[in-house]
Amino acid sequence: MKIVITGSLGHISKPLTIELLGKGHSITVISSNVGKKKEIETLGAKAAIGQLEDIEFLIETFQGADAVYCMIPPNNYFDHSLDLISFYRKVGANYAEAIRRSEVKRVVHLSSVGAHLEKNSGIIIGHHSVENIFKELSGVGITYMRPTAFYYNLYGFLTWIKKEGRIASNYGGEDKVPWVSPIDIAMAIAEEIVTPLEGRKIVYVASDEPTCNEIASVLGSAIGKPDLKWELISDEEMKNHLKSIGMSPSIVSGFTEMNAAMHNGSLMEDYYRNRPAVLGNIKLTDFAKEFASVFHQN
Repeated sequence: MKIVITGSLGHISKPLTIELLGKGHSITVISSNVGKKKEIETLGAKAAIGQLEDIEFLIETFQGADAVYCMIPPNNYFDHSLDLISFYRKVGANYAEAIRRSEVKRVVHLSSVGAHLEKNSGIIIGHHSVENIFKELSGVGITYMRPTAFYYNLYGFLTWIKKEGRIASNYGGEDKVPWVSPIDIAMAIAEEIVTPLEGRKIVYVASDEPTCNEIASVLGSAIGKPDLKWELISDEEMKNHLKSIGMSPSIVSGFTEMNAAMHNGSLMEDYYRNRPAVLGNIKLTDFAKEFASVFHQN
């Protein structure tokens, strides 16, 4: 199959590219970074260097593809000029138009757990918006991949641990939160994107389902701090902390609301209604080894 992958050589897109190349597929990787061209080609894929905001570039790159993997690239949450939700909608609309005009018939879209919510999901509302944009496409088989919380987001707590000897957030304690490795997401996408589909399909991806207290225990043991705790703090405390480290005010609000939805269970409610039959291979204990390595390097 001829498959186009967005996301450059990121946490998901690189292992996805390697997996699909290994299965004999012809892969084109879109990147905005010309410096990634050689690395992409060394893997055996074709590099398409351009911007997702450039609709004509997308149409040209999608032309002739049997399938396309679409993801919204990460943003700098400390950029105070960032309008995150507008960015999601803009890129989502560009993807949809390029899919329509290039007549691609199979799409896998990287969405998120919580994308079923129409409100009170914070920054996740961006994924909900893109899913709705894609719903308007006709004659296209679309899988919405909804991964749970990413393990690597736990690196955001390194400063808390080093400075205050704790993990703290406006979700925590005995809250049970499913987590996922990008490797497990990539493997799920690799399987899905080569599977024929008519209509729409939602696929949840998770690797492990610990409580926040269990996460603190596992990570604490890995870094030599067996008494590490995950403290549940108020929304206001969360906002004040995020403001203090310079996060954009609009993201502070959306990030805090997302966390609150994890704490009250609404963000994960559809996940548990449609829980995957099999969890991914990479467990919290596996990630803890990587976490410990990063912790001791910094």
